[in-house]
Amino acid sequence: MTSSASATGSGSGSGSGCPSLLGVFAHPDDESLLAGGVLAQHAASGARTAVVTATWAGDTARAAELDAALTVLGAGEPRMLGYGDARNESSAPGRSRWCDVDLAEAVAGVVAHIRRFRPEVVVTHDALGQLTGHPDHRRTHRVALLAVEAAGIGRLHPEAGEPWRTSALYAATHPHSGTGDLGPLLSGVGKGLHSVPDEDVAAVVDVTPWLAQKWDAICAHTSQLRGERPLPALLSRLDEATRHRILATEYFTRITPGPAHVHTVRRRLTV
Repeated sequence: MTSSASATGSGSGSGSGCPSLLGVFAHPDDESLLAGGVLAQHAASGARTAVVTATWAGDTARAAELDAALTVLGAGEPRMLGYGDARNESSAPGRSRWCDVDLAEAVAGVVAHIRRFRPEVVVTHDALGQLTGHPDHRRTHRVALLAVEAAGIGRLHPEAGEPWRTSALYAATHPHSGTGDLGPLLSGVGKGLHSVPDEDVAAVVDVTPWLAQKWDAICAHTSQLRGERPLPALLSRLDEATRHRILATEYFTRITPGPAHVHTVRRRLTV
């Protein structure tokens, strides 16, 4: 894909072949931890990038942190659905928890963003809930799958705009072989570790050239650098070499549209 595009048009927006990319994630900081390198890579190539975040209200401190992180990654302004975090009542007072909200309502919200942004590639959580199995991660995976399909069908959610067919949907994940340093890090604070068979991984992306950007984006979520259990805080206490090993590679399964499993190793996400 080499056609140029505006913020509402189609195409990669770059002659590099990097496609336009929309992340759909559960919480502020998920975008930086799971796909910060790929987002920075695509933005650096001139491709359009953006992120939809399901939880936390727009007037909270975490929304401001998300804004700062997206600026670092070149991914535009926050696009927040504003639902409650399953594990934090103060995240969106008066709103339903994301994991409890009516499924049709949740899908319609994401469809509207897909049709407005018109991405070639959508990236979201995997079905396991990305390492820790957080219920908001699993719900986001399900909603994103349904929204990508619905966005291309004009008779579904007509109020959300003209239909748009995304070319590829990827889920951020970790293969069994890629969890070595993460295992003891997460188990040390009582967190689980969910990974997939190596052969299920469709894209293995070395994001070393964008690692400094990715880490700066993670650190922009300053509230998550405090405490014992948040992953940014755990990472901040590691030596640089170990942190580099954890963050320098991003893994993705390809879901749909397209083949369920693409048994290849690629340097970037493709359509």
